[in-house]
Amino acid sequence: MVKGSQIFTLSVTLLFFIICGKTYGTDTDIFCLKSIKDSIEDPYKYLQSWNFSNKTEGFICKFIGVECWHPDENRVLNLKLSHMSLRGPLPHGIENCTSLTGLDLSGNNLSGSIPENIATLVPFITSLDLSSNQFSGAIPLSLANCTYINTIKLDQNHLSGQIPQQLALLPRLRTFTVSNNSLMGPVPNFTNGHVVVNYSNNEGLCGPSLKPCPNN
Repeated sequence: MVKGSQIFTLSVTLLFFIICGKTYGTDTDIFCLKSIKDSIEDPYKYLQSWNFSNKTEGFICKFIGVECWHPDENRVLNLKLSHMSLRGPLPHGIENCTSLTGLDLSGNNLSGSIPENIATLVPFITSLDLSSNQFSGAIPLSLANCTYINTIKLDQNHLSGQIPQQLALLPRLRTFTVSNNSLMGPVPNFTNGHVVVNYSNNEGLCGPSLKPCPNN
């Protein structure tokens, strides 16, 4: 019998080959990090160490908050920029980190809406953490197109509207938390039984594990 850990390892390995076959990295990843640094406010200068004058292979892998697929290759695997007091919108230039699988921007002061084309910006994302920011507006429907995603954390924002029902179709999703927002309407019907959810402090939500939804 194949164990859960083995399935996860196989999934990561498969994703690596898919990404390597479809993306090129290096120059585009460098441009990605430059655009992120240029497009957000960094009042405490955490990203000041992102010095792009160095042109050696793998130099961006030493940047704070940057993890690469390999330490000697300028191909970004994860961005972990949590609790840095960063301000501004979610950087659209992140789409140039073409091999990105993990994005953690939690605990900042980022604002505006989550981009409608989020699935185009981060097509191979497996973990998305935007919790504890100032994001507003709706949860974009295109998030349901991030078919590799395991974790979605959107807690502690100002999100409103309904949760896209199509998120229930994400085959690899294991964690979905949206507590402390202003969401309303029925929650997705996750039928696989393996998704950990947190809907607390969204008075308008209804459905499984919550108050019954009106018949209409």
